[in-house]
Amino acid sequence: MMAGGFCGRILDVDLTTAQVTVEEKDERFFRAYGGGPGVGLHYLLQDVPAGTDPLGPGNVMVFAAGLLTGTLAPSVPRNTVCALSPLTGALGKAEAGGWWGAELKMAGFDAVVVRGRAARPVYLWIKDGAAEIRDAGRVWGKDTGETDAALKGELGDARVRITMIGPGGERMVRFASIVNELVHFNGRNGLGAVMGSKNLKAIAVRGTTRVAAADPAGVQGLARWVAEAAKENALAKLLHIQGTPATVASSDAAGGLPTRNWSAGSFEEAKEIGGDKLTDEYLSGTGTCFACPIRCKRALKGGGPLGVEAKFGGPEYETIAALGSNCGVGDLDVVCKANELCNRLGMDTISTGAAISFAMQCTAAGIIGAADTDGRELRFGDGRAVLEWIGKIARREGFGDLLAEGARTAAKRLGKGAEEYVVHVKGQEAPMHDPRVKAGVGLQYALSPIGADHWFAQHDPLFAPGNPVGAATGQPLGILEGVAPGDLTGDKVRMVYYTSMLNSLYDALGVCFFGFAPRSVTPLNKMIALVQAATGWDTNLWEMLKIGERINAMAREFNCRQGFGTDDDVLPAKFFAPLPSGPNKGKATIDREAFRQAVEMYYEMAGWPGGRPSRGKLYELGLGWLAQQ
Repeated sequence: MMAGGFCGRILDVDLTTAQVTVEEKDERFFRAYGGGPGVGLHYLLQDVPAGTDPLGPGNVMVFAAGLLTGTLAPSVPRNTVCALSPLTGALGKAEAGGWWGAELKMAGFDAVVVRGRAARPVYLWIKDGAAEIRDAGRVWGKDTGETDAALKGELGDARVRITMIGPGGERMVRFASIVNELVHFNGRNGLGAVMGSKNLKAIAVRGTTRVAAADPAGVQGLARWVAEAAKENALAKLLHIQGTPATVASSDAAGGLPTRNWSAGSFEEAKEIGGDKLTDEYLSGTGTCFACPIRCKRALKGGGPLGVEAKFGGPEYETIAALGSNCGVGDLDVVCKANELCNRLGMDTISTGAAISFAMQCTAAGIIGAADTDGRELRFGDGRAVLEWIGKIARREGFGDLLAEGARTAAKRLGKGAEEYVVHVKGQEAPMHDPRVKAGVGLQYALSPIGADHWFAQHDPLFAPGNPVGAATGQPLGILEGVAPGDLTGDKVRMVYYTSMLNSLYDALGVCFFGFAPRSVTPLNKMIALVQAATGWDTNLWEMLKIGERINAMAREFNCRQGFGTDDDVLPAKFFAPLPSGPNKGKATIDREAFRQAVEMYYEMAGWPGGRPSRGKLYELGLGWLAQQ
């Protein structure tokens, strides 16, 4: 008899042959890999060899819900998409909240594996254990809002959940995103471009069977506890009231708010684009994800001087910094409209803003001019130019075609010293967090298998000395003392190592960081209780953390096979220079040698001699099948 929590069925779709099959998986599979990236990497390591073209039919995409997603466990809405990234050439992995992952589980599947390439635009229709490939010709070229409405109309059910690409993905912009319900994104690594390369416009899902739990009363009791605790938890309350835009003020105060392509760390108009103003003047309320009591999503009134459409949601912190301060734009109307355009066209807001701000700095440095940029100069502070160039990138129009390749590639082709102005790791543009303020984030950027990423491990301030939230969370992990945010000693490496396993476990379970400690309300012991209640397993934190460690080792092994090594685990030179502005101006430089030693120490802790999982480590993790390949 199947345990609760998972379906035990993987849908396998070959678009080249139009064949749809179902693979059965037993409890051992899910106990080893969880869901999300664990399932995705299992397939990629078997089916995506070195030298595969990320935009060719040989690339494989895996859409996988979390192990607990769909069970009514609180703050557990997430799904993961994995493939070889067209932006980095390394592992592509992106998580999204919303409703699609839960709907997939209620339709009877834990994951969808997509292979090959359709001869014409198609979408996949999944309902209650069955699936078929359908023609998408009439929605190809449509934006995400038009596509969502058209497919729900065609299927005759407003409750259908759709994950899809926009025109950016169709034109294979290398940082194109995937979106469900118009506001929940698998945003990074350009996985929308992989869908576009396969002529796959969307996956529409409808499920009418509730995901079984081994102990439904136990899950419900824990859900009630979380809902009540969230009312008093300071971080959960802040996320509900202001969402991630609250971070604008704290980042600016620390001198770590990326401004004008990272040339400054504080922005004179930060208050004009921050959480207070967005909440007081722009919000109509808050949105949420499946079974989440926190409701951190920003719901806009819409309208305004630029006619912002509310259905595409409001900007998160990363979007505000990438398309606001980092482009020198202090107009929140422009930022909200830029967010809408990226969501409508299907492009990652971080990489889009980084590409535009890079071009703006190239203009300031005299590397490019109006003749290069279609007669329209890209200058810091020009909000109208930001809006115009989002469209040009999505359409691959003129200079936008170059920016659509990603900032690293654009810089290489421009030459003239342009590479100095790209802030990336492994080809992925850096998120809007400055490692000179949070040194552990620098380790995340360098060590993350998907390129610069701010969710590879937990952030430094949560484990700073005197922080009661981090102290309470750290104790079950064996982290008994705080570590200063700027520290790069072995204690900091240990914090990053342990929480990198924890974060990968979060992704495997489908839990949202904003609902679980150390960032929010649900402590680790209750997370384990949720796993026990949902699955019926006699399990503990040790077994669950091994899932996270297993995922990290699999990701590392995948990248090593694709040609990545220790030379790729580096930071941009910019982060070894002093902070340019703010209260820490001239300070907070990351020491190169200390950073190198910290990366080496992480390898030692992980069992990755020379930067690659050892044969013994793979066997210790139950991955002997990898050691034998």
